[in-house]
Amino acid sequence: MPRRRVVVPGDVTRHDAVRPRPPLPARSAATRCAGVGRRTTGTPGPRVPEPPAVVLRGAAELVDALPHLLGFHPEDSVVLVAVHRDGGRLGGRVRAPIPESPVDWPRAADAVARCLLEGSRRREGVPASAVLYLCRDPRSGESPRQVMERLRPFATLVRSSCDALAVPVHEALCLSGDRYWPYTRPAAVACPPEGLPRPRPGHSELAAASVLAGVPMPPTLGEMERRIAPARGAAAADQVRAMDEALAALVPRVLGDGADPGALREETVESVRRLVGRFRRGGTEPRRGPVSAADARDDALLSSTEAATLLLGLQDREARDGAARWQEGPDGRAALRLWRALARRCVAEYREHAAAPLTLVGWTAWSLGDAVEARIALARALDADPRCVMAGLLYAAVNEGLDPEPLRRALRTGRSFAGD
Repeated sequence: MPRRRVVVPGDVTRHDAVRPRPPLPARSAATRCAGVGRRTTGTPGPRVPEPPAVVLRGAAELVDALPHLLGFHPEDSVVLVAVHRDGGRLGGRVRAPIPESPVDWPRAADAVARCLLEGSRRREGVPASAVLYLCRDPRSGESPRQVMERLRPFATLVRSSCDALAVPVHEALCLSGDRYWPYTRPAAVACPPEGLPRPRPGHSELAAASVLAGVPMPPTLGEMERRIAPARGAAAADQVRAMDEALAALVPRVLGDGADPGALREETVESVRRLVGRFRRGGTEPRRGPVSAADARDDALLSSTEAATLLLGLQDREARDGAARWQEGPDGRAALRLWRALARRCVAEYREHAAAPLTLVGWTAWSLGDAVEARIALARALDADPRCVMAGLLYAAVNEGLDPEPLRRALRTGRSFAGD
């Protein structure tokens, strides 16, 4: 992918990639800091020329660039982006849900400000300033302007928290429906009461550079989360029946005389091998079009009985680690679709079984270069099982911007992840 710098006139801001590493989605209402930069090892290579600049001219282009900076369209979110002194380089990003109750706003404002400062200090130093986004669409009977006015006190709290840490907010924007408003002067004074129309997607130079680089339009956060959410309705009821039957058949093999865990692991890994091949033959994931249609097609490739048997088998750590070896190239992309489909089958009382497939979604997505999906999946894996060591280690590694290649090499040689 071609590399670019992002530059905002005024408090000059840049970033060194068309689609920078996004922040960690908040999990269980906790705020997570964005990873910035990539840690490398070895002898430094030749000096790389300074990348060409991509210029963002004003608030409209900042609005249009937001999903490209994050890797997804944030919904119901507060987002802080660090701006550094060395030429205005963009640094860490923090995203968290906007609390429903204003009572919780002061604590949330302090949390996102501290997270941005601490994460930036660890990686690239204290930022000079920040850009604030509040993103919330209108609820029933509410107008975008009412949303903006309701969130104005929260914007003030976030700005005050940032000021207290000597990281002033350079630009504060509210995005609601098809409108946006600046909260900071003098732009706020000049803004019409009805707000400004959100720019057509692709308006900014950063978005155009992303298109030229072949990066698809980022999905919404909700769309990405729905891809790994439990199924509902008749499909969920059918899956519960299949899980009950598979569990009843498995218990004697695990607890009975002559139980052979090794044989069960081999069967699980062989089942993964067979299903990855089926998903690969079932077509590739389209770069455009609704993801729900692609997921429905994948769901049809996997019977309830097959899903139940494999989900139970993946509860064994060694079997799960064996399944993690499908991580690269066409097989990795097919495996990613399989793991998503399995995560959707973890319904009702079997939801806690989702930790294994969600961890595999996170690992495979990260290995294939999609840190956004990896963070979302690993956060959900830890929601399902906070004790899952593999999910926790991967979650931290992705957030720190580490390179997955050492882990890929280990799996290629047959070694496994650290034990749970």
